Amino acid sequence: MELSPLTAVSAIDGRYRNQVHHLDEYFSEYALMKYRVWVEIEYLLFLEKKKVIKLAVRTQKALRQLAADFGPDDAQEIKRIEATTNHDVKAVEYFIKERLEKNGGAAAREWVHFGLTSQDINNTAVPLSWKHALEYEYLPAVLNLQTALRVVADNWRDIPMLAHTHGQPASPTRLGKEIMVFVERLGNQIEQLLHIPFTGKFGGATGNFNAHHIAFPKTDWVKWGNEFVEGLGLQRQQFTTQIEHYDNLAAHFDCIKRINNILLDFCRDIWSYVSMEYFKQKTKKGEVGSSAMPHKVNPIDFENAEGNLGMANALFEHLAAKLPVSRLQRDLTDSTVLRNIGVPLAHTLLAIKSIEKGLNKLVVNDARIYQDLEDNWPVVAEAIQTVLRKENFPNPYEALKELTRGKEKIDKKAIHSFIDGLKVTAELKKRLKAITPHNYTGITASY
Repeated sequence: MELSPLTAVSAIDGRYRNQVHHLDEYFSEYALMKYRVWVEIEYLLFLEKKKVIKLAVRTQKALRQLAADFGPDDAQEIKRIEATTNHDVKAVEYFIKERLEKNGGAAAREWVHFGLTSQDINNTAVPLSWKHALEYEYLPAVLNLQTALRVVADNWRDIPMLAHTHGQPASPTRLGKEIMVFVERLGNQIEQLLHIPFTGKFGGATGNFNAHHIAFPKTDWVKWGNEFVEGLGLQRQQFTTQIEHYDNLAAHFDCIKRINNILLDFCRDIWSYVSMEYFKQKTKKGEVGSSAMPHKVNPIDFENAEGNLGMANALFEHLAAKLPVSRLQRDLTDSTVLRNIGVPLAHTLLAIKSIEKGLNKLVVNDARIYQDLEDNWPVVAEAIQTVLRKENFPNPYEALKELTRGKEKIDKKAIHSFIDGLKVTAELKKRLKAITPHNYTGITASY
């Protein structure tokens, strides 16, 4: 069958194609060719700038235009050349040579890819595409999600809610603060992500500028290599084999994986709150919650997000573990793996979209949250015993434990009856009775 979203093997290129198709500008075969052509042309223009070669102004302009306007037809031309060369980077080299000849640059033909190995191109092209994908796609998406969480945290700031530790009722909290937990966690990891550098390799067949140095022994190729790579927007690794270390790329993967774990944790918490009826969900006319049970409104957005986050993390885990490991000066195992770095990012972006969609459906069920607090008066036992400790009352913890632990029903009446039986002042009894599950919510940092 002809390839289409219906016949694609991968869900990324199939069912989810319309949501992530823009990523083909960074991670498709076409995108890899585009970035390779850009690096090759920038290198040729760099040699011209350093007066190693001479290119006419019109030739330089044509090369820049080729890099800027590179499109699917150009990619098809490279594939045609590759059918003969059976080498993808060499096909890019021949493609640029053909265009160079057509634009008055025939004399500079052999300066294309001068002194380089394929990985000098791949290990600059791939980090550049990854850098642009993070800057233009991932970071805006995750920062927008963090902002959306910050907004709902503010909206839900004053809603008291029963907390649950070990799945059991615990000291009350506030709904907004619980959302701020995730806002802060995301912020911490995003900050770490922003400090991981984007690095590349550029140094010839085994990282020593062997060919460059033998041709121009008086040129400081290390300095020139640094200047060239920095001009692309990357940092050049100084001591490499044939390939880049990939350690910083792995750090990116690990950091995004941690962010995904935070989002996964959030999805499971919201899913639990929905199951506890702390949230209702807005319905959309025509949608079906269950094929068999018409009443159901399932938290599918958070479940979809959880699934996509799991897929993303499984791939990020392999990428981060595999890429920094290569036999001696290089083996080929990085090549296939690098072609898949866009897949986990696509799953991650799908998850973020799902979470945003799910957030927009949530409606706080104040009545259910209020009733859960009212049904759990034992949670004020901590407050009462702590105040009694301050007042030097003997064995307050044990007294409250005896009253509350494992008992079937402890309500407001039982708590107040206990307080009335305490040998303390009337003023202290009044203070203790003022404590309720609805107001025993502590304090948090301002936000």
